[in-house]
Amino acid sequence: MAAPQVRLLTVDEGSDGQRLDNFLMRELKGAPKTLVYRIIRSGEVRINKGRCGADSRLTTGDVVRVPPLRLADKPDDSAVPGREFPIAYEDEHLIVVDKPAGVAVHGGSGVSFGVIEQLRRARPQAKFLELVHRLDKETSGLLMIAKKRSALNHLQDQLRDRETGKRYAALVWGRWPASRKVIDVPLLKFVGRDGERWVRAVTDPQDPAADQAKRSISLVRVTEALPAHSLLEVTIKTGRTHQIRVHLASEGHSIVGDPKYGDFDANRAIARGAMRFDRMFLHARELRFTHPATGEDITLTAPLPPACENLLSALRQAPTA
Repeated sequence: MAAPQVRLLTVDEGSDGQRLDNFLMRELKGAPKTLVYRIIRSGEVRINKGRCGADSRLTTGDVVRVPPLRLADKPDDSAVPGREFPIAYEDEHLIVVDKPAGVAVHGGSGVSFGVIEQLRRARPQAKFLELVHRLDKETSGLLMIAKKRSALNHLQDQLRDRETGKRYAALVWGRWPASRKVIDVPLLKFVGRDGERWVRAVTDPQDPAADQAKRSISLVRVTEALPAHSLLEVTIKTGRTHQIRVHLASEGHSIVGDPKYGDFDANRAIARGAMRFDRMFLHARELRFTHPATGEDITLTAPLPPACENLLSALRQAPTA
């Protein structure tokens, strides 16, 4: 096997404005994050022969020196099927798709491929396709994908500055109190004994983990009170992992079909019973943002999937307990 060689990577237009660490993690497939940051800190990575930091911004035409690295073989993407998804909006700057439930947004953590890999495979001519944000695998609805680096940076800045509006439809067990409109409860990510990533609400200020928890805010409005369920509109003011799922569950009203934080017996019953509902009822229904090139205010909506509409129809007719 030939010894690894120094690599000189020329920054193209699609990577203009990108941070160095993110550029390297994209270019060096198979390289652990720890390795990427180590070679940057050591000074082995150079931009135009000059020293640089992980947060250095790249410009078209820059030459990035990468030291000799022996990396794992790049994953074989020949098995990734090309797939288009329902389009809610598309122009030369971005795409907004209506993601189905049960499809991951990207590969990793035991998932071979997701929306972004399948879309790239379906559009081999596309020079740049990157996720602007993420949705849980179990969640359906509106997902933004940038077609230009400038659009990605602009849209992610909006998300970071909370200048976008994201509203979800969620069906929960039980009757949600109409007066409970704001959930301002910190959330803490941790790895469970099963090795999986979990999130919990930190409701006690004296909790030893309170300092590590991040403030998280969800706005809740009841859109329909059903005999034994509540259909909610949830607007997130922060974008924490599993935020809506954990916030609602912490209030004693978990999302119908949630396999991680939900009522497992009730979920099993509704999946195996006459209603045959075997997904999580959380749908990214509305997305509001400023167009990264024109400055136009855009609001998009995605209708509830048929499975969710069918369940609501059945529940409306169900007798009260």
